[in-house]
Amino acid sequence: MRNPISVVLGVAIVLGAPLAAAAQTAAGAPGTPPATAAAPGSAPASKAAEPAAESYTYEADGRRDPFLSLTAAAESRPPLTRAEGVAGIAVGELSVRGVLKSKGSLIAMVQGADKRAFVVHPGDQLFDGTIKAVTAEGLVIVQQVNDPLSLVKQREVRKTLRSVEDAQQ
Repeated sequence: MRNPISVVLGVAIVLGAPLAAAAQTAAGAPGTPPATAAAPGSAPASKAAEPAAESYTYEADGRRDPFLSLTAAAESRPPLTRAEGVAGIAVGELSVRGVLKSKGSLIAMVQGADKRAFVVHPGDQLFDGTIKAVTAEGLVIVQQVNDPLSLVKQREVRKTLRSVEDAQQ
């Protein structure tokens, strides 16, 4: 059985022999003139061996630059500012606190995440939707879906007067 060190050394010796021969031919065999002298009128060998340097530029053509960080792009956006009042409340933050009859039509009293109450009518704009109708049970809201992977761009959301999430509070 061979010693592992001798096997490794044997490989190094075998690999070292061609490397030594290549080094001798590059430096010139004993008794041959050095290869640094070039024939007059010919280009130097080092400049002819260099590949032509090409510079690459990325053209986006409406695509995202793949070399930029996704998280850095999200952090560089300015913070999203919301309007004051009902227009600043998102559909997910909205809870219905009451339904009232005023001048022959139904209106609703809603509460936002900041615990402020507002009165809304059909057609009022929210941050990400519009109030379609006010019913005796609650609100019907058309929400704008802001998901690029979703095939549906709008969905109808019903917010009831007595919802499961309100019962848990």
